[in-house]
Amino acid sequence: MFSKKKPDDVENWVCVYETGTEYDANLAKNYLESREVDARIISKRDSAFDLNIGDMALIYLYVTQEQEKEAREAIREWQSGESDLDNEDEGNETSNS
Repeated sequence: MFSKKKPDDVENWVCVYETGTEYDANLAKNYLESREVDARIISKRDSAFDLNIGDMALIYLYVTQEQEKEAREAIREWQSGESDLDNEDEGNETSNS
């Protein structure tokens, strides 16, 4: 999942997702926050250049160490499209009909 370059160590935080676009990072962050997982984005992106590949374009998503397991499971769900939130929304739509 991670590039050859290792994410920075941040005390009490763990990197759970790496991407080359801010859009993907924000989608993942919003999904984690909808699951009540505290998430922060750290961007290595050089704003002087419009790069989305290589070490100068990496964007990392960090969560607290306590929420790492939950975050990794949520990221897997999000990437596979198997969101519990989708099922909850469908249940609410049918009950409102």
